[in-house]
Amino acid sequence: MSTFRTANPSPIPILMYHQIEVAPPKGAAFRSLYVSPRDFSRQMALLSLMGYRGLSMSALMPYLKGERTGKVVGITFDDGYLNNLTNALPVLKRHGFSSTCYAVSQQLGKTNAWDIEAGIVQTTLMNASHLRLWLAGGQEVGAHTRHHVRLTQADLSTCTKEISLCKSELEEMTDSSVRHFCYPYGDYTADHVAMARAAGYESVTTTQRSRCQTSEDMMLLPRVPVVRSTSLPLLWLKVATGYEDRRRT
Repeated sequence: MSTFRTANPSPIPILMYHQIEVAPPKGAAFRSLYVSPRDFSRQMALLSLMGYRGLSMSALMPYLKGERTGKVVGITFDDGYLNNLTNALPVLKRHGFSSTCYAVSQQLGKTNAWDIEAGIVQTTLMNASHLRLWLAGGQEVGAHTRHHVRLTQADLSTCTKEISLCKSELEEMTDSSVRHFCYPYGDYTADHVAMARAAGYESVTTTQRSRCQTSEDMMLLPRVPVVRSTSLPLLWLKVATGYEDRRRT
């Protein structure tokens, strides 16, 4: 089995979260990307009750490579919102879970400015000090480009810098290795896959829906979205059954 392919004998879900905060009022753009702190707490408690261990991408790698087996689920957060630190971290620590937060290196301490045109509410992002607190809490920082660019709409030179420099910038700011990447918006081409591999990332996640099956490309790992409307019974379906696998396109 190639080191660039997964070898897990059974499907492994990688959960995809964004904001852990009470959603803005009805009518607000992309309300679905908010999971309330109360719901997140209940979701992590359910996973624990089901016998799952929540893991960061680095901790998940031995399972994806088939080197270890067990009931595990990857936990990822896109964009690096401060509410991940304030609202998600205490819950993760309570259950002994780890996770990976994909940060945008040139937006640290600012807001999700890439969402302004879509009318999405601006929310504070973690700064370098916050990311170090996140790491000290047993969590992991991953890369999400320098400016949250849509890679398919940028020239290749820009994409190379966005993918590779994000890694080095985050490593310098956190004094910690950054081993995992996530494509903004889930947009990529074969060129971007090659860039991520050349930059030295061990895994890359997408927005493709499915649990990770055996022989997945480590640079194109699918995930399981968890959104505002995800009930506990639905989360069970997403994690423990082929519900998400059937939604793969």
